[in-house]
Amino acid sequence: MVTIDTLFAGTHSTPAAEARILDALQSCVERWGFEKVTIDDVAQEAKVSRATIYRLFPGGRDVMFEALRVRNLTVFFEGMRSSLLGADSLLDLTVRISVYATNELRNDAHLVSMLAAEDASVLREFSVNGLPRIINVASAYLLPFVTEFLPPAASQRFVDLAARLLISHFLAPSPLHDLGEPESAREFFAPLVQLIHIND
Repeated sequence: MVTIDTLFAGTHSTPAAEARILDALQSCVERWGFEKVTIDDVAQEAKVSRATIYRLFPGGRDVMFEALRVRNLTVFFEGMRSSLLGADSLLDLTVRISVYATNELRNDAHLVSMLAAEDASVLREFSVNGLPRIINVASAYLLPFVTEFLPPAASQRFVDLAARLLISHFLAPSPLHDLGEPESAREFFAPLVQLIHIND
């Protein structure tokens, strides 16, 4: 089973130099977008040498970008965790996940602006390239909560489905449901949760 410890071994004790490089990379991405950032840009922003970047991120640009993506997802789900405490049913838990995730994504001004500009690299982060990573990280954080209400195998399927639905609704909002609003999210997810319980 995927766990937080196995997925993020070492990420919570990131060395200062590595953290500074990832901070610099984040700044560069926000300034120019994923596609245009180079190793030289990041080295200059972080005030380190190219050699330092390659030493800390063997494999260079791709490894460094992957580390940033995982770090950002970790921060996202760490922030979600406190809002899930005390959920008294699978539906209640799902609504809390939906409201937190939807509003955090909407409130990310940089993400929204890149999507508005139809930045293809951002769309890839939510689709073919990024979706497996998102589901993997989501599973590490959410399975301990979901397994309070479902068996492990069903819990994994549920997290997978919920992540896909939330991403889809964020990228193409429905005029019928606002998944960032608790009552609307409850109305949307109630039939799904009921069906899962019937088939469990």
